[in-house]
Amino acid sequence: MNSAGKERIRTNLSLDKEAKEKARKIFEKYGLSLSEAVNIFLYQSIYSKGIPFRIEIPNKETVKAMENVRKGKNLEEVTLDQLKEESKQCLK
Repeated sequence: MNSAGKERIRTNLSLDKEAKEKARKIFEKYGLSLSEAVNIFLYQSIYSKGIPFRIEIPNKETVKAMENVRKGKNLEEVTLDQLKEESKQCLK
């Protein structure tokens, strides 16, 4: 049992190695272990009676754009100033 009186079980998960390490570093910044973060996800799933965030299937255009990015095709350089200006335009 943990400090909250909840019974604990050990389980095995098959995770993407790179994703696990990147996520672990993020959770560490919040003072969370990977186990604690997974438990948060589980409880949020219970509370929302589903996955606690939107999951969308990308359309064909988005899939093609993602493939191009992975291949380094059709990319254009954008400066931080350009992004800031575009974000200002979106807020108008």
